[in-house]
Amino acid sequence: MTSSTAPRTAPWWAGAISGFLAAAAGLAVGTGVSALLTGVPSPVESVGNRAIDYAPPFLKDFAIEQFGTNDKPVLIAGVVATLAVVAMLAGVVGRTRPRTALGVIAVLGLVAVAAAATDRTATASRALTLVPTLVTVAVAVGAMVLLLRRMGRAVTEAHPLSTGFDRRGFLITAAGLTALAAVGGTVSRAVGGAAAAASRAGIRLPRPARPADPVPAGAQVDVKGVSSYLTSNKDFYRVDTALRVPDVPAEGWQLRIHGLVDREVTLSYREVMDMPLVERRVTLTCVSNEVGGPYVGNATWLGVLTKDLLERAGVQSEADAVKSTSADGWTAGTPIEALTDDRSSLLAIGMNGEPLPLIHGFPARLVVPGLYGYVSATKWLTDLEVTRFSDFEAYWTPRGYSAKAPIKFSSRIDVPGAFQELPRDKVRVGGVAWAQTVGIEKVEVQVDNGPWQLADLATEDTTETWRQWSWQWDDATEGSHRLTVRATTKDGTTQTSDRARIRPDGTTGWHSVQFRVA
Repeated sequence: MTSSTAPRTAPWWAGAISGFLAAAAGLAVGTGVSALLTGVPSPVESVGNRAIDYAPPFLKDFAIEQFGTNDKPVLIAGVVATLAVVAMLAGVVGRTRPRTALGVIAVLGLVAVAAAATDRTATASRALTLVPTLVTVAVAVGAMVLLLRRMGRAVTEAHPLSTGFDRRGFLITAAGLTALAAVGGTVSRAVGGAAAAASRAGIRLPRPARPADPVPAGAQVDVKGVSSYLTSNKDFYRVDTALRVPDVPAEGWQLRIHGLVDREVTLSYREVMDMPLVERRVTLTCVSNEVGGPYVGNATWLGVLTKDLLERAGVQSEADAVKSTSADGWTAGTPIEALTDDRSSLLAIGMNGEPLPLIHGFPARLVVPGLYGYVSATKWLTDLEVTRFSDFEAYWTPRGYSAKAPIKFSSRIDVPGAFQELPRDKVRVGGVAWAQTVGIEKVEVQVDNGPWQLADLATEDTTETWRQWSWQWDDATEGSHRLTVRATTKDGTTQTSDRARIRPDGTTGWHSVQFRVA
């Protein structure tokens, strides 16, 4: 064949578009299918979940420090970006080596299938869990074959080379695949999590048998910018490993209590609602909270005391722990005494007067004062196994975190913010301090290297909630200054200045803020 009649090779951009569209169409359709199935992660989520489970602890720490609560979107974006780049390169190669391109797409599909097959977060059957990923692979491979043909590349002997790059046919096919991807994305956004959301919308919480006392007057300091004494649901921090919030409707939810108990107990959501409900205000803190960090919040919780639940099951004497499991397979290990003593440990179904938000554990979760969340605050709770610490490892324990993690008391400056400028005649600062189950006795502040000054404490609610503080600098001087805070508990322990990192059991140190007086 002479050069004047040889098939025209498709330009590189056509190959890149082909790879991108094949992957995008496959993922969009597969994600749409997963949204239609309860308890089935999307292919990207399955890959992301495996990345979370296998990531070394230092990488998890880095992600939290750098991205905070945006760590999940960043992970998803990273998975999608990696897939897009590889698929585009495969498409470029496919202009001259089509089978290689299809091989790359198939390998990506196999990785996704393996991730789906081992995804602990799936609550559906294993066979059903594989469906979205298999659909993704089928659509992606099929789309790639169509685009390769439009680029004049044969995939099998049954389809020999034609006249070369079919620009018009390529653009029509690309437009069709773009529309297919848009449909899949629309279905995913419209349907994902619909079962739990609809279930939650129909719930009306009963009045508590034992309501919380009113918030005492003076619990909120009069300093603009200090955190609200009660953290709203939308502002309450979220730190967990779930890339997709488990879609768990209350109607089919059950809690199983078993293990080292005299009798196994299984409760439905309705049975929990019919029990004597207790309302308590409890401050929660995440072990990932850096000194002065945002991962602490105070809310009013409604639920059943865990000591009442465990008493119903009958805890055997050799037990020293409870292993709690979420609907997506995440586990925590909690000391048995924290769930059976006089603190307000709850199987919670309500938060700030409404059913638990989906992201905070609907239908039910654990709330345990005085313990970091990774050993206690299991969301989307489905299972409580009374056991011994020697007989199991919870999710974070083999990843370098302590099996038992009482919250280290701390204090935080809310006002001033970093590098904030305050007028000389209105240097009024404030913040919060917490020491769950013990209580805060005093808070002190220091300006630059001056003496420690006693701050004014807000009225205490309970020892299970944070306590606000404020301080007026009457003789403030202009210029840049450094404000430092420290707290002392009711048992006489003063906060240490020694810095400790997040791992293995939480941070320590004094919070300081640089600010300016003008």
